[in-house]
Amino acid sequence: MAPKTTKTTSSSAKSVSDAKGKKPTRSVVGAPSQHNQSSRKGKRAWRKNVNIEDVEEVLEGMRAEERVIGTTLNKMEDGQLFQIDTKGDERIRSALPPRFSSSQLTSAKILAQRSAVPAVFSRVTGSGSNKRKSLLSREEKEKLMRIAKRPRKGPFNSIMDPSEYASGSGIVDLSEAVKASGTYDAWAPEEVAEIKDGLENVQKKKAKPPVFAQTRDLIEIPAIVEPHQGTSYNPPVDAHQELLEKAAALEMKRLRDAEKMAEVKTKMEEAKLTAEEYDMSVAPGMKVQELHGDEEEQPEEDEEVSTSAKRVPERKTKAQRNRAARLLKEKRALVEKAQRKRLMASINEAKALRKANAQTMSAQEKEREAKLQLLAEKLKKQGLAGQKLGKHKVPESNVIVQLGEDLTENLRGLKPEGNLFRDRFQSLQQRALIEPRVPVLPKRRKNRMIEYEKHAWKNFDRE
Repeated sequence: MAPKTTKTTSSSAKSVSDAKGKKPTRSVVGAPSQHNQSSRKGKRAWRKNVNIEDVEEVLEGMRAEERVIGTTLNKMEDGQLFQIDTKGDERIRSALPPRFSSSQLTSAKILAQRSAVPAVFSRVTGSGSNKRKSLLSREEKEKLMRIAKRPRKGPFNSIMDPSEYASGSGIVDLSEAVKASGTYDAWAPEEVAEIKDGLENVQKKKAKPPVFAQTRDLIEIPAIVEPHQGTSYNPPVDAHQELLEKAAALEMKRLRDAEKMAEVKTKMEEAKLTAEEYDMSVAPGMKVQELHGDEEEQPEEDEEVSTSAKRVPERKTKAQRNRAARLLKEKRALVEKAQRKRLMASINEAKALRKANAQTMSAQEKEREAKLQLLAEKLKKQGLAGQKLGKHKVPESNVIVQLGEDLTENLRGLKPEGNLFRDRFQSLQQRALIEPRVPVLPKRRKNRMIEYEKHAWKNFDRE
């Protein structure tokens, strides 16, 4: 049994010694595993299987310092690494994290670790790059390419024809007016240039900007008008009666306008001539009388008699012409003398005429100002209601009132009246915020739809 025991111990010692001299298959710093070195006879084996774990450990330590601090410790000064605290921090106890906190978990600490080294970007940034910037902008480069007629890419990465650059398919340079748009102020004061010709004090008159009174600024109607007391479900008797009279007056006016329009329409219908009374083929006053057979065969002697009946005016002699000219001259002299006499008589009344003219003009001016004031008051209180602007007329507000038998004394039986959307739309029109409009109704289709049945579907039952 002794020899067997000795053999066993010697084999175990040999395996331990082999394990100690054997190179580990995995690096300490997490590098990929390497094959065991079988031989060091060739130079390739020396380069490939050389052991640099100590160098990798030092480099990994430096990388860890960069991730935490941002740089290595040997590059930092003593003042950045050490600090002598002689006073202490009074808020250190409050700044310390609580004893039991979820942020102190190992998983939370791992997730909270962030590297101080800036991230690496695939593209070169402007701050950290030393790349030389282009001295030409994109517009200047395209302009030079157009001048040189070099091939240039257009939409969809297509090559554009140099002859078509300025015909709409390519980019055309902006004009100087477009480039300078928005920089010129028409009402800005002009800079006075120095004039050395003795006209230093002569300045051009400054143009004042025009001031226009907006119609919406003159209107003082509130956006939401307070309703009349008569529109209540249980209104006072006087207010309800007043609103009924107002609604009745508006309805009577509407009826009178409708009757007037009906009368005008009837008159227009009566003025139209029927086909029997008016012949459209012949102009009015040029009707040709029908000639009978007897009238066509009359002799031509009547025409000769009618032509001879016309008297030819006799030619005046020279004495008669002179007498007529003298009489005309005397008449003109008498008329001129009478006009001069009236003018001399009116000179004494010039002051009275001037005073009467001034009174008439002042009365007309006062009447005009009164009309303008009435229009301004009406515009201030009623807005543009009832006025025609463009093609349409601004609608007036309708009077919403219920009859006596329709009134309810409680809110349960109350029926809604009016339309809020229509009231708001009319209010915008009356306050000159939008132009007057009319509802556009959809038109009926004029063309008739024609349906066709294909030949394949006519004979579907034969298959």
